[in-house]
Amino acid sequence: MKRDEALEIILATKVIAVIRMKDPAKLRPVVEAVQKGGVKAIEITMTTPGALESIRALAESKPAGVLVGAGTVVDAAAAKAVLAAGADFVVSPVLDHDVIRVCRKRDTFIAPGAFTPTEILAAWRSGADVVKVFPATAVGPKFFKDIHGPFPEIRLMPTGGVDFANAADFIAHGACCVAVGTALLDPKLIASDAWPELTAKAAALAASLNRIPRPTP
Repeated sequence: MKRDEALEIILATKVIAVIRMKDPAKLRPVVEAVQKGGVKAIEITMTTPGALESIRALAESKPAGVLVGAGTVVDAAAAKAVLAAGADFVVSPVLDHDVIRVCRKRDTFIAPGAFTPTEILAAWRSGADVVKVFPATAVGPKFFKDIHGPFPEIRLMPTGGVDFANAADFIAHGACCVAVGTALLDPKLIASDAWPELTAKAAALAASLNRIPRPTP
């Protein structure tokens, strides 16, 4: 999927589900469950066993309108590998300019990680579609409003500690989307194959975010 198409889906749904799992056999039902709840962007971290194989398999058979991306991509070699596997988007915990260059060359959505105003601006100027702010709970939602003062055009995504209690608050303070891990992908529900309950959690999160007006670019 082209960069602009992926960006539009992520901005419209306002959430990326971050999967870190030890059992890759559970990936497909997890993706199907949250997709039914309205969460359409799925990030598989490179720390997940068999991540490349999982990305490739899901990319080949994903439902229409669903994005399968790669997270924890920290260098150009990893970026090339996940794109070859079919990743629709790439997320990194750090600002690596080579990763950004690889993704822009392939017309693929890229969200590099940054923390300070200087890093955030550098990431944006280097070609980030969205700048991942990590760890977001170290600064809180107000940080996003403060950053938008001097940088109103920069799209920001909080990651790290985002949950049902604060996700909408981050959006209300100017984040364009949030990345949510275990708060959404409850390990107990996954372990017990409680897919309807997982779908319900995804639907509740999506509904809470959709109540917040979409920020003006």
